Amino acid sequence: MSDPVSITSYVARVDREQRHGHPGRIVWLTGLSGAGKSTLAMALERRLFDAGRNVYVLDGDIVRGGLCSDLGFTPDDRVENIRRIGEVARIMADAGLLVIVAFISPFRADRDRVRAGMPLGRFTEVHVSTPLEVCEQRDTKGLYAKARAGELSDFTGISSPYEAPESPEVRLPTEQLSVDQCVNRIMAVLA
Repeated sequence: MSDPVSITSYVARVDREQRHGHPGRIVWLTGLSGAGKSTLAMALERRLFDAGRNVYVLDGDIVRGGLCSDLGFTPDDRVENIRRIGEVARIMADAGLLVIVAFISPFRADRDRVRAGMPLGRFTEVHVSTPLEVCEQRDTKGLYAKARAGELSDFTGISSPYEAPESPEVRLPTEQLSVDQCVNRIMAVLA
């Protein structure tokens, strides 16, 4: 594979930020299935949009149906899934958008790689730290039951590991906090 062609835009990042009134950035929500990532992402998007920000959510369930529909759930496929999402999010942030990413993203190294590709201070990691037991109780799709029955292989938290962030900018125990409280904590960091 040859090196990608380097193309320089005639519009600088600072110009985009001035037009949008805010810097582009990635807010990356990570946690187990059922932790509340999508719910929080949508509530945060609404709050930021209502505040006049240019914002968009990339959600795992939605993206898996299109951009990453060729991938399964093996460890290698999970790495590639997050690589693709990280690159799309980085491009969107470079365009001046606030990009909220809601993915299990089980491997710390993958999240760290996305962070490393962003300018300093433009990646906010949010650990939706809901305990496994609570996630299983919330399991509206029946995935945990299938994983425990051996019907789903490589299921994060059951038959595949989840590496929690070591130093996220925000940690949200959703079993203790309301959606509004969680969004307020993220907004405080983004301010």
